This record gives sequence, structure tokens and C-alpha cells, in this order.
Amino acid sequence: MPQASTIPGAGPRRHDREIVALAVPAFGALVAEPLFVMADSAIVGHLGTAQLAGLGVASALLTTAVSVFVFLAYATTAAVARRVGADDLQAAIRQGMDGIWLALLLGATVIALVLPLAPALVDVFGASPTAAPYATTYLRISALGIPAMLAVLAATGVLRGLQDTRTPLYVAVAGFVANAVLNVGLVYGAGLGIAGSAWGTVIAQCGMAAVYLTVVVRGARRHGASLRPDASGIRASAHAGAPLLIRTLSLRAILMIATAVAARLGDADIAAHQIILSLWSLLAFALDAIAIAGQAIIGRYLGADDARGARDACRRMVQWGVAVGVLLGLLVIVTRPLFLPLFTSDGVVKDTALPALLMVALSQPICGVVFVLDGVLMGAGDGPYLAGAMLVTLAVFAPVALLVPVFGGGLTALWAAMTLMMTVRMLTLWLRTRSGRWIVTGATR
Repeated sequence: MPQASTIPGAGPRRHDREIVALAVPAFGALVAEPLFVMADSAIVGHLGTAQLAGLGVASALLTTAVSVFVFLAYATTAAVARRVGADDLQAAIRQGMDGIWLALLLGATVIALVLPLAPALVDVFGASPTAAPYATTYLRISALGIPAMLAVLAATGVLRGLQDTRTPLYVAVAGFVANAVLNVGLVYGAGLGIAGSAWGTVIAQCGMAAVYLTVVVRGARRHGASLRPDASGIRASAHAGAPLLIRTLSLRAILMIATAVAARLGDADIAAHQIILSLWSLLAFALDAIAIAGQAIIGRYLGADDARGARDACRRMVQWGVAVGVLLGLLVIVTRPLFLPLFTSDGVVKDTALPALLMVALSQPICGVVFVLDGVLMGAGDGPYLAGAMLVTLAVFAPVALLVPVFGGGLTALWAAMTLMMTVRMLTLWLRTRSGRWIVTGATR
């Protein structure tokens, strides 16, 4: 006889309530993050074309630098959730503090690299001679906020592990508002130009980090957890995050290859590709919200030694992923004629994008399964498998994508290759979850 779940009231309805309670606020927080860049762009854009171009280059560099360390959130969520499931909140918060200390150390290292290398980095990204000074200024000032940005990632992971996605939503919204107000005041009121925009972002990020740290410190004092840095704990956090770093870098490589191939196809293709990629990223936020819920829920069940509950939750979340993927795909199909004019009036770009958008729509149910299973395995702390699976996916995708210009398949063929990439990810993740090897119960993996 299979053992029943040890968590009271476990069942489809309970799982649905947990998924909604965690995923909806997580989605709001995810959407709020790119609004920082959008607000900066809207404000700096009125200074001039060179300033906006400089902001674009610097923002791309900062986004890349910070997104590489997203494992700080993922690994911390899983580790803290396990301790919560084991009913050891003191150890859960202590584990979270290790992740935050690691974030601060990594942030200090990034500052030490970016400040002297800023002009060279801007040059590598191809900034024009007129935009380069603005990009360098923005990058150097904004780099001072990287420790805060990484601390926000780790602290977000702590709260998600504690089954709290509402606080990150409130902090993200407040941070966005503060960033917009500060940018207007410093750029125009104080007359600091693009430097004012950078300082506004740094102050807003530091404010967000301060709020998160206040919440975590209060929790630590309430449960008697130490706030001091612990070398062994920091090393353990880094060890858990290393495979997820490999996974993230592999995914970044896939996106870079896709963009490089689209650029070789022609101006209309790269323009259409950027529009589609923006939509694809937006759709990913909705699916990633379910994955975040999966990280927290699965970690908690496994920490509570409830393998049956973890399996049931996984099954229910996959159903959610498929359903949301179908819904998103239908929305893309229905809104295609309305969506494209928001980004371009060029008929050639529209004609190029339309069939590729159909490919994106058809792939959404696959994406739903991928995001959910990715979150499940992250919640289980199965990082090494995720790293290996993503390297396999990269190995399959790269030659197929690079052959697209050779055979003249165009942008639709490139997005067919992207769909193949997601299908490979789905298969590798499904095989792992079906095997049951990811189910390792206990307070630690």
C-alpha cells in the first residue's frame, strides 16, 4: 500500500490553493523586475539618442551579470523549503543567511571587476563612440548596486522557501515606484543626466535589499538563528549553486546563438526575432511563477519526508503547466494581429514574424511542462542533473540552429529549432521525474 501524504489535507484542491497562493504573487514580482529597465529607458530617452543607446548597452551588461547569479534565489529556495518541511525554522533561516552572505561576497567581486573593466566591456558590446561614455558612466555607477541586487535574489529565495511570495511582490512594486521617482528627481530635478538614472537605480536596489534584510533579520532573532557569516555554510551554498550556474550559462548560450543566427538572416528577421523573444520572455514569466511555487512546495514536502506528497504535487503542477501553456498559446494565436503593430509598422517584419509566432504558440504547452519540471527538480535540489540536461540540450540545439541559414529556413525554422530545444528539455526532465531519483527526503539532500 502506498503511504499517504503526511501533510494534512493534501490533495488536488490543497495543491491548487498552494500553487495559486504562491504563483500569483510570484508572477507579479517577476513582471515588476523588467519595469525597472523600462522606467529608466522612458526617462533617459528624453535626454537624447546617445544617452538612450548608452543605457541600452549598460543595462544589457548589468542584466547579464545579475541573471547569471539567479541560482542564489533558486538554490536558497530549495534549501530553506526543506528545512521548513522538517519544521526547523532556525536552520531554515540560518541556511538563508548563508545564501545572503554568498550573494554579498559575489557582489563585491563583481564590483571589483566591473569598475576598472567598464570601458572595455562597453566596447565589446559595440557601443558607438557617442554612446560609449554614457554607457560607461551608467555601468560604473550601477555596478555599486550589484551586491544589493544579488542580496535581493538570495533574500527572495529565503522568503520563497518560507512559503512567502507576497513580501517579494510588495517589495518589488515599492522598489519600482521608488526607482521611477528617484530617476525623475535626479535626472531632471538635480540635472545629473544619465548618472542620475544610475544613482536612482542604485538607491532603489539598496532600499529593497534593506527591507529584505530587515525581514530576514527579524525572523532570525525570532527563531534564534545566527546572523554571522559561516564559512562552511557559505561553501555549501556555493556548492549547491554551482550546477545551477552551469544550467543558467547554458541557457544563456542558447539564447545568444538564436540571436546571432537571426542576425545572419537579415534585418527584418532580427527585428522580428527581437519582438518574438520579448513576447516569449513575457510568457515565460507566467510559467516561471508556477515553477517558483514548485520549488517551494516540493522542497517543503521532501523536507517533511513526504515522498507521496511530493509526487502528487509534481503531478498536479504539471497539469497546471500544460493548462496554462495551452491558454497562453491560444492567446498568442488570437492576439497576433493586435500584438505586432505595437512594435512595428514595417510590413516585411510583420510578415516574417507571423508564422514564427505560430510556432511559439504551439510550443507553449511544452514550455509549461518544462518550466514546472525545472522548478520541481530545483526544489528537490537536483542541480547536477539539471546542469547535465541543459548541456545536452545545448549540444542538440547549437548545430541545428547554426544550420538554419545554410538551408534557408528563415526565422520560422529558427523558432522551430527553439521548439526542438524545449522538447529536448522536456524529455530530459520527464525522464528524471519518472525515474523517481530526484526524490530524496530529509532536511538536507
